[in-house]
Amino acid sequence: MTSRILCVLALLSVGLTAAATSAQASVPNRWGFALVNITSGVPDPAHQAGSWSAGFNVSVTPGGVGQTYVRFPQLAVNGGVVHVTAISDTAYWCQAQKWAPSGADMVVAVQCYRYGGAPVFTPYSIVFEQSTGTLPAPQAFGYVHYNGAGITSQFNSAGAVNTVAGGAGVWTVQLPGLGSSGYAGNLQVTSANPAQPARCKVGAWAPSAGTQAVQVRCHNATNAPLNSGWSLTYQRERAITGGALPPGRFGYTFDNTPANPGPYAPVPPAVNYNSASAVNTVQGAGLGLRLVTFPVVGALQDNVQATAYGPGPEYCNLQSVWNTFGGSVYVRNVVCYNAATRVDRPSMVSYTSRY
Repeated sequence: MTSRILCVLALLSVGLTAAATSAQASVPNRWGFALVNITSGVPDPAHQAGSWSAGFNVSVTPGGVGQTYVRFPQLAVNGGVVHVTAISDTAYWCQAQKWAPSGADMVVAVQCYRYGGAPVFTPYSIVFEQSTGTLPAPQAFGYVHYNGAGITSQFNSAGAVNTVAGGAGVWTVQLPGLGSSGYAGNLQVTSANPAQPARCKVGAWAPSAGTQAVQVRCHNATNAPLNSGWSLTYQRERAITGGALPPGRFGYTFDNTPANPGPYAPVPPAVNYNSASAVNTVQGAGLGLRLVTFPVVGALQDNVQATAYGPGPEYCNLQSVWNTFGGSVYVRNVVCYNAATRVDRPSMVSYTSRY
């Protein structure tokens, strides 16, 4: 088993090296998402979709303890970004280790941990996305994959070049050309570390007319700052899957006042977007627990991602699988932790369906 895992990780390393030379290659947009609720086989068909041809499915194979390999069919391409959100009633998180083409497919190695660093399997929600092209304002989309030393993959829908500065657990990302006069859009951040436990989040956000400036913070298996790889995606009036033809049903929100018992609609409205022009709401469900509702846009197959926001070491996951019912989506709940204790903290949530 150990030799097989090392072999797969070596192949993934080769793919990542190639990605560094083709961050915005001229290839079709490719995306896929899945709810991984098993360690082997085809995961939940109600929560997987992608830009592949009909008749294909996402599949999963086991690795070491807490490790799984997710195969997205027909998505072989260099670059792109991966986001992963753990689904658990416990202080768990999941991180992308590496991803790279394997034949015609894209393979992502995912590792999950409990607080303190012990590996453990837990269900998780995952999305892979690679984009090209430009978008008309006010729509905007951009991403960065940073490997701990430099940018290996990036995209900017204004055609500009994203930059990263900093280190030792704190970085500032500039997304020029995607700026806004106030807070608008949504951010997702996921750690990408093949060697050790790592949690990454949005530390701060400063929009301006010329750029989106975003701080990324990473911590180790406990709460110490860590130099790690990570992926960041910024979306504004676009689904997290990006692409030339986005789905019509998606939404995102920023729970920026987590002490508000709600239900409340986060403000400004531009951080609480719903593609059906409905109003998303957030409501307290107990200490550290937030019920998020996306009205009207719900449709299978679908995906939810969540990330923590703020300067501390806190992190967030999903307490259970979201429910899509009567055209609405109920995320019950986003749950945030400081160490292994539930706490009320800001978070960002992104929902998309395949349609």
